[in-house]
Amino acid sequence: MAEHSSYTLLDKIQFPKDIRNLSVEKLPQLCEELRHFIITKSAKNPGHLGASLGTVELTVAIHYVFDTPNDKLVWDVGHQAYTHKIITGRKEQFETNRRYKGMSGFPKMSESEYDAFGTGHASTSISATLGMATAARLSGNTSQHHIAVIGDGAMGGGMAFEAMNQAGGTKETMLVILNDNRIAIDENVGAMSQYLLRITSSKSYNRFKKGVWKFFNSRKFIVQAISRLGNSIKGQIVSKSNLFQQLGFRYFGPADGHDVVKLVRILSNLKEIQGPKLLHIVTVKGKGLPLAEENQILYHFPGNYDPDTGELIVPDRHNMPPKYQTVFGETILELALQDERVVGITPAMATGCSLTIMREKLPHRVFDVGIAESHAVTFAAGLAAAGQIPFCNIYSSFLQRSYDQIIHDVALQKLPVIFCIDRAGLVGEDGPTHHGVFDLAFLRSIPNLIIASPRNEAELRNMMFTAYKDRNNPFAIRYPRGNGVMIEWKTPLETLEIGQSKLLKQGKDIAILSLGPLGNNAAQAIDILENKGKTLTHIDVRFLKPLDKKMLDEICTTHHTVITVEDGMVSGGLFTAVSEYIIEKQYNNKVIPIAIPDTFIEHGDIPNLYKLVGFDVEGIVLSIVDH
Repeated sequence: MAEHSSYTLLDKIQFPKDIRNLSVEKLPQLCEELRHFIITKSAKNPGHLGASLGTVELTVAIHYVFDTPNDKLVWDVGHQAYTHKIITGRKEQFETNRRYKGMSGFPKMSESEYDAFGTGHASTSISATLGMATAARLSGNTSQHHIAVIGDGAMGGGMAFEAMNQAGGTKETMLVILNDNRIAIDENVGAMSQYLLRITSSKSYNRFKKGVWKFFNSRKFIVQAISRLGNSIKGQIVSKSNLFQQLGFRYFGPADGHDVVKLVRILSNLKEIQGPKLLHIVTVKGKGLPLAEENQILYHFPGNYDPDTGELIVPDRHNMPPKYQTVFGETILELALQDERVVGITPAMATGCSLTIMREKLPHRVFDVGIAESHAVTFAAGLAAAGQIPFCNIYSSFLQRSYDQIIHDVALQKLPVIFCIDRAGLVGEDGPTHHGVFDLAFLRSIPNLIIASPRNEAELRNMMFTAYKDRNNPFAIRYPRGNGVMIEWKTPLETLEIGQSKLLKQGKDIAILSLGPLGNNAAQAIDILENKGKTLTHIDVRFLKPLDKKMLDEICTTHHTVITVEDGMVSGGLFTAVSEYIIEKQYNNKVIPIAIPDTFIEHGDIPNLYKLVGFDVEGIVLSIVDH
């Protein structure tokens, strides 16, 4: 698929108003050009490919029918919004997608007035859209339309149902478009996905739907007929009790999400109907790239690929250290093969966190609960209360969504749930919605909770083994996205003494206390400074909680300056814990943090972000020299 030097229609499109100048018959061609544009640009600059290929026609239809940005369009998650960005003034920026100082990969209010609400986490669109619709009514704005597009498994999240419950009760005028592609990152799970499958495969309803749209070819008559018949006849034909209708929404669909002409007609009709409405469309994730259609999990975020064939361009990883995710996956399987009580839990991230390694061997002991982090934690608590040994793997930024459950259902009851906190620290191109920089701060204040972070793959294995053996407290282990530092990582499992740090190098005057993999950058910085005549002490703290107070007492009486190094916020984590202890013991040491400053860090590649916040080796050297 060679890159076009020009596109007949797309070259003339900068904003949605330009699309509205086209005849509806031209829209299929525009969609073809948009899909080609996304495929060729994303081949060189990776992004969330599959979901955005599936929403090309829907996006064009929405902007064609509705008066955006005056009408408010909210995208759930944001994986689906590439076409939206391209046709809302950011076509030339698209090649900078997710790059440092470039275009965000997710909707972002500060980036464009067309991004009505910033997204990145699932199941938020209906709540935000309902808030906007309510605000419009309160301000007397009766002409504004409000549309939420939810898909990629997000309808299975509890927050979506909470919002629908309120919306159906208040009867605010809004449109929810359910983009049903039957997959999030991994395949959708649970009763909701099965329910949607039953609707889309219902022969009786599909015959009815086809007949209605064929017969009612007058728009005015369609609207009147839907108003009279929609809730009575359709609800009986789809099922005895249509879930969405029972929640107070008028349900329409399922419709072909790749027929842009029909979508324009349907949306134009729905635009005139008052109250909460839900349009159910069916799309194919990866539409237009055959390999992406066939391998939807792999092509959710495929990396670089050949735009003509779709074949992935896989970098040579021979003799490279493994990903921390692989180490987790292999180690939990190792433990599960030794003990049948070990179970794995993930909220829709089985592939990303490598629980698929255990699922291939022991599928009955791995539970993908869908996009439901709060439920995942309490489900794990229930398993632990009944004697199982649950390893609950949740990305750091998504763990925020289960804070109450961690406190109330796990820590308060001292249930030995093992939290494996993936993607901790700065994660790179996904940006501030996904950076896992808050967990150290929000977990440290919780009683009964052990918090640890490994410096390398061997420590990750040993921390998992220690948590498995402990069984007295909930245990949190945080580790970053990506590759570690050890080629020979599969070391024998050892039990660590909880709360004990590790002395890596003995020096004088200045002590470096590092937590987690950033300790490897700190070690390199110390080597550079030693070559310049400085002698520094380096300690791998390993456990943020309980903190090694014996080590701190020794350091504070022998070193005048303490520098803490952590891939988390400056407030609440290691720096705060050390400072609090020094104040409590009335020591006089100077404490210097190397941590995330009190701001949200933008998106970009890890080397640039590390340089930005001083996490690179050179930045750590400068921080030490300055003090």
